[in-house]
Amino acid sequence: MTRCATIQMTEKTLLTLVALACVTMCPAQKRLVLIDQDGSGPGGSDQMAMLVLLQAPDVQVLGITMVTGDAWRDEETLHTLRMLELTGHNSIPVVRGAVLPLVRNEQQTRLAEALDGTVAWLGAWGGAAATTAGAANPEPHGPYEIPPMPEGLPATKPLDEDAAHFLIRQVRAHPHDVTIFAAGPLTNIALAVSIDPEFAALTKGIVVMGGSLSPQTDDPESADPRHEFNFWFDPEAAHIVLRADWPRIEATTVDVSVKAPFTQQMLDAISKSQTPTARYIAAWSRRRTLMWDELEACAWIDSAIITKEVDAYMDVDLSHGPSYGDTLAWPVALKPATGVRLVHAQMDLDLPRFQKEFVDLMTRTEAR
Repeated sequence: MTRCATIQMTEKTLLTLVALACVTMCPAQKRLVLIDQDGSGPGGSDQMAMLVLLQAPDVQVLGITMVTGDAWRDEETLHTLRMLELTGHNSIPVVRGAVLPLVRNEQQTRLAEALDGTVAWLGAWGGAAATTAGAANPEPHGPYEIPPMPEGLPATKPLDEDAAHFLIRQVRAHPHDVTIFAAGPLTNIALAVSIDPEFAALTKGIVVMGGSLSPQTDDPESADPRHEFNFWFDPEAAHIVLRADWPRIEATTVDVSVKAPFTQQMLDAISKSQTPTARYIAAWSRRRTLMWDELEACAWIDSAIITKEVDAYMDVDLSHGPSYGDTLAWPVALKPATGVRLVHAQMDLDLPRFQKEFVDLMTRTEAR
């Protein structure tokens, strides 16, 4: 063997050893996500969905932005800050966003109910029928009133910044690396898109809990097969977001969410653990619900949970008639020439895989 060949082999060996050392010693880069949530609480679907992402070992949550939806923004913010304290995640920044939808308002919605029929879930506006999931609408109160918090008030405070600019700042700090996890009405996201026309394109994509195509359910909230609360509560915001220049749009629809119940068996398994997250769920998430937002989070972490998707062009009805806020969808061959975007709509799931993933994350003991 020549001296030159020996040197080349030595260099190759060194490179191999360096590569192996990097694989062994350098942790895989975490997936970056910004959570935009209507965090009603304590416990429940909104808080548990955030905990999925906070507990995932390969996920880094850059921040949580709050939007009015299931409850008012300010009380959601306090419930979320307290959840973070109780579960050991209080280093995550929380930022307040929109208090009201862009156009829809409570007075006009009440009038529409009188003309077109009662809506099963009014979120922050409260005072309507209970859902089959067992979650009664909250008693109506003003947007800046804070009802008693059974889990206690948080000691931490939200950032002194608005949600839209926080979202833009974080995405521009990590161009093409951040996924937007939108699990409430899309007001904050629409404002970010409107302020910064490049915002959507600079992300890795968006996942939304939103849209309804043809769910098979007796849930009164989904009696209209195209009705879904997050799109309905702020239709104009959903319209803006669905038409933005995202690299990819994924939607956890009503169609798949109604197949994902939070069972007593799941709660029993979580309650056996003494981790802070498990104790929080055991104390504050005892109501039987559908796992709307938790499924969205788990499916983003593990795409194999979703067993069926439909590619559809999606929008929201803005006609201000009886179908105001309903989901509009077209197959590729029939889409209108109006700038609608392709959405990967989730339709079915591997339920045992999802349930196991959720329980495993909620009882995970390894430090982040």
